[in-house]
Amino acid sequence: MKENAARCRLVASKQVLTLRATGLWNVVPGEIVCVQPGRQWSYAGHPYLAGKILSSRLDVAALRLVPLALREQGLWNPPEEYWGEDGEPLEEWARPIILRGPRPAFEMEQVLPGADPDHPDSDPILESNDLKDSGDLVGARTALMKLCEADLRCLDAHAHLGHLEFDHAPKEAIWHYEAGVRIGELSLGSPFDGVLRWGAIDNRPFLRCMHGFGLCLWRLDRFEEAQAIFDRMLWLNPTDNQGVRFIVGEVGARLRWEDRHDAARGV
Repeated sequence: MKENAARCRLVASKQVLTLRATGLWNVVPGEIVCVQPGRQWSYAGHPYLAGKILSSRLDVAALRLVPLALREQGLWNPPEEYWGEDGEPLEEWARPIILRGPRPAFEMEQVLPGADPDHPDSDPILESNDLKDSGDLVGARTALMKLCEADLRCLDAHAHLGHLEFDHAPKEAIWHYEAGVRIGELSLGSPFDGVLRWGAIDNRPFLRCMHGFGLCLWRLDRFEEAQAIFDRMLWLNPTDNQGVRFIVGEVGARLRWEDRHDAARGV
């Protein structure tokens, strides 16, 4: 996607075209758009369509993506984990997780187009982060969009597109994060009672998407949805490397994001 153009695939088809339309800045990779078509033409053998976007929706099932594979990682066993110093009371969120007992652990397949397995430093996500850190936000966004174009199942691209918007535009960031969450959920099925440990590196893109999604829900005062996401994260990754346990109580108490951060700054 660019500012006024997007590479699109017709639903239930392999045909790809370039759509030119206003309002594309409100659409993210993975969404389905309903378009009122206008002018159609071809250039260098590639079809183009100009039109008006009537609606957009996130319907991952309709995309007919191949779910990311889940690799078995043995059993996760609560007594083998760290739950605090001896004598300290267990936190409330941890009690049902421990009582549930051992559960199977998995690692989710990570799709990263353009990565060279023979050269670990050739990481397109790191390259986009370097562009971001140098101030080239357009270049960083373009690099991530190319990953989505190559394979919508590149969850880290969705997560980092969300990161680009998170500080200043949570209403836009949330759509990127949710797209990654919903694509990842295709692999889990329902019900899913397994563990996706942060220590299994390929699980991290999905967990990043969940974390960003939950934080955006909180920032938008969608407390019940945010709490459900954070509770789910604690069940999926009880070691909680992302620090959800430190905020889940505030979300449950309906403390607004702005009030929490104003208090932290002493405002």
